[in-house]
Amino acid sequence: MDILKNITEQLHGDITEANFEGANIVLYTNNEKFFKTGESKIKEIVEQIKKRIELRADMKILPDQETVKEQIKKIVPEDAEITDIIFDVQRSIVVIEAKKPGLVIGKQGSILDEVRRETLWMPQVQRSPAIKSQITENIREVLYANNNYRRKFLNEIGKKIYKEWNPEKSNGWVRLTFLGAAREVGRSSILLQTPNSKILLDCGINPASQGQDRFPSFDIPEFDIENLDAVIISHAHLDHVGLVPYLYKMGYKGPVYMTPPTRDIAALISLDFIGVAYKQATTPLFSSKDIKEMVKHSICINYNEVTDVTPDVRLTMYNAGHALGSAMIHLNIGNGAHNLLYTADFKYAKTRLLDPAVSNFPRVESVITESTYGSKNDILPPRAKSEDDLLTTVNKVIERGGKVLIPELGLGRAQETMLILEDAMKSGKLKKVPIYIDGMIWDINAIHTAYPDFLSNRVKSEIFQDKNPFVSDVFLRVGSPQERKQVVEGGSCIVLATSGMLVGGASVEYLREFAGNKNNAIVFVCYQGVGSLGRQIQEGAKETRMIVEGKEEVVEINLEVQTIAGLSAHAGRNELISFFNNMRPKPKRIIINHGEVSKSLDLASALYKLNHVETNVPRALETLRLR
Repeated sequence: MDILKNITEQLHGDITEANFEGANIVLYTNNEKFFKTGESKIKEIVEQIKKRIELRADMKILPDQETVKEQIKKIVPEDAEITDIIFDVQRSIVVIEAKKPGLVIGKQGSILDEVRRETLWMPQVQRSPAIKSQITENIREVLYANNNYRRKFLNEIGKKIYKEWNPEKSNGWVRLTFLGAAREVGRSSILLQTPNSKILLDCGINPASQGQDRFPSFDIPEFDIENLDAVIISHAHLDHVGLVPYLYKMGYKGPVYMTPPTRDIAALISLDFIGVAYKQATTPLFSSKDIKEMVKHSICINYNEVTDVTPDVRLTMYNAGHALGSAMIHLNIGNGAHNLLYTADFKYAKTRLLDPAVSNFPRVESVITESTYGSKNDILPPRAKSEDDLLTTVNKVIERGGKVLIPELGLGRAQETMLILEDAMKSGKLKKVPIYIDGMIWDINAIHTAYPDFLSNRVKSEIFQDKNPFVSDVFLRVGSPQERKQVVEGGSCIVLATSGMLVGGASVEYLREFAGNKNNAIVFVCYQGVGSLGRQIQEGAKETRMIVEGKEEVVEINLEVQTIAGLSAHAGRNELISFFNNMRPKPKRIIINHGEVSKSLDLASALYKLNHVETNVPRALETLRLR
């Protein structure tokens, strides 16, 4: 079935060109009247084929850019504070970047409609970050500099999707092969196969390992990068996204699907990964060129947006509550023949930063769930108590003149801690001392301010009201070795630094400086991977070896060591059970991954007894047939 031919024939010569943009269909017209009035005809066709269609003006009838800029500035209220107007000429799109995008959109899209009508360009809106973000600017540059390539690439993706497209076809097998994160935490990667599709769900590393189990197991007959149709990424933590640029280095040319914040943070984290490798005097796995390739081939979708990724697989992403832009991946396979939910990492409780994970879906037969805190002993304390415990610990250390190091995941965990500390300092629950932010955290904060719609209602409204907590004057950025030296030599303070597991980055340098003084403390608020330096200290190591300026050095651990369990961005045992109790519809099978062996098995046993459904705990390289 030639879907484009079918559409253009119905529109009787008003269309000059019909293309795909991924699964979406884009029509171009040089008939100005049809561009302004043809919406009802387009809606009729959308009803028939159930696909998204966008009508754009052909380049031949578009007014020049300077004229359009002037028109936009007249139409859009000054209060919107436009910061940039960018033209994607190849696709007849104008991107309006503003501090208050709601005022660019207008009531029920009225102002955008007027821009489209008056200029003939297709307007899109972007929020200007409250904190200037170099990475976000660089990503936009990469996308617009390659817009001709992007147009061809997206059209090719659409051709592949619709080549075998048949709404009636609904049979065929479905198989999953676990290339990582089976009975372990780290290197999440699952290969989904159907007769028509090969899709990779996540592609991460194990940051806590230096051995063979650091990377997913790609050396199997089923995995062929030439035949890989799509990669879908749940969120931007290294153990889920860290190896994606390497796929492009190895010759992958296909799409990577994720939410917009995940794309930006994935690029930032990948650049940092290269930087850490150089600091450790090792050769990076990939280069910035490979990160650019990842960005060039990214297709971003928002929560609850549905898109086809192959002829027989349709994707919807739902809020996972774990980190900015983190998504549960719902796959409708074979036109509804089987529905799979991959939760990836999720949080089934409201936090300061994010709303809880979604638990209602249109249809689900099989679920793959994480089990990081899946054992019966992983009952996380109430969040309010955990916050109090954190503040009590910090205040005690400050009273005795010490310094507090909180190793943080740059994405999610760090921002949650910042919100707790900022609120406590404002309300007087925390003694006033400098709070230093080091490592990638500041840049990731900037990305948070660019995508407030992905945050909790409270934080979103604070950002909208110019009370952005991430730019509070209680936080001081550390951006150079000299500034770090001042922190080390100065008085009592709190330091938030990456990495969260002490596997490289600024947090390791602070540990080396703080470790010898018993008045100081290290406070763990996130999961510490097996084999990581963080886990060793958490379990009572009294000394550690570090490479400093090329020489090995023994560092004694004399500082106080505390773990605050209830602040995790992962679902605790009770949340995992509660999620499946509340999930609608009830799945027929639950597959457990992303957890240490005992935790995965323990959770599987509990879910089997409580839900009376089949549970599986696959091993690495095990293949399960879902249908």
